[in-house]
Amino acid sequence: MNHDKYILLITFQFIVITGLFFLDMYDHAIGLFKGSLFISLLTVTFIVLIKGFLTRVRLKHMTVELRRATKGNFKTRLLAKDDYLFDEVVFSINELIEELEKVHVQSAKSQTARKSLLSSISHDIRTPLTSIIGYIDALKDDIATSEDEKQEYLNILSKKAGSLKQLIDEIFDMAKLDADEIPMKEEFLDLAEIIRESLIEFLHEMKNNRVELHISIPEKNCFVMADRLSLTRIIRNIIKNALEYGKDGQILGIELIEKMNEYQLHIWDQGPGIPKEDLEFVFERMYRGDQSRTPFSAGSGLGLAIAKALVEKNHGEIWVESIPWEKTTFGFSIPRYNHMNRFKK
Repeated sequence: MNHDKYILLITFQFIVITGLFFLDMYDHAIGLFKGSLFISLLTVTFIVLIKGFLTRVRLKHMTVELRRATKGNFKTRLLAKDDYLFDEVVFSINELIEELEKVHVQSAKSQTARKSLLSSISHDIRTPLTSIIGYIDALKDDIATSEDEKQEYLNILSKKAGSLKQLIDEIFDMAKLDADEIPMKEEFLDLAEIIRESLIEFLHEMKNNRVELHISIPEKNCFVMADRLSLTRIIRNIIKNALEYGKDGQILGIELIEKMNEYQLHIWDQGPGIPKEDLEFVFERMYRGDQSRTPFSAGSGLGLAIAKALVEKNHGEIWVESIPWEKTTFGFSIPRYNHMNRFKK
């Protein structure tokens, strides 16, 4: 029922009742006029009752539809019927049902992703653990015939145990990021200096694999406001990925670009690259592409997912571009520091 019409009917009913009151009070114009007022009063009252009944029916219908929605029928929608007050409620309820549908879909996707993640984690833990148990049994049974062979077994055990520890550490880190339990201590940092410090860790590995370093970093300070530990972790994870899967190209490129509102760090190589169909998935947890060079094919499967989450927590963006055996670039941005407004972005 239209709100304005309802007010009009109530107002007219009030006027009729008032008129009848004064007629009785002064006992004037008893005849036809008074009868007309009574008929008008009865008519208005009847209309109000009918409208009230229809409103009640509509409310019951809305209740039924809402119960259908709460039981999982998210395709339910209420219809508007040219009634200002009811239409406002209907629009709000329809928006709520749409949000419930989105939450339901997201929940289903999350559940599927969680099952896939647990399956992948189980596989990635079981594989090195089985290998570790095998080498331990071999050492216990004296299968190794010489000290050199025993030492080789121990080296393999150490490497497998280290990989297993790294996987478990990254699983915990990812869980903490999901729960927003990793504290972000923003500091006034020189991004160029952070990059140089992060590179030192990989110089020995680059030398052993004959990887040539191409570096382009501004000589001046490149100030950002970010969390030091997470920024170092982002750079480390991306460089590690580039060396692990792009070392055959024998070049590692580091390029820090200064933009108007941000700094962009590009880390690239000339290795086998990433197939076009895999590019959109490389930052997903435990994603495995048949020819992908991401850490998901041999590492923990969480390195780039962690990097992405940390970049976003530092107000930046991350992306990847790849032309196999020509150039594969992982890049991320960090807003430039602005003393007038903290971030110039």
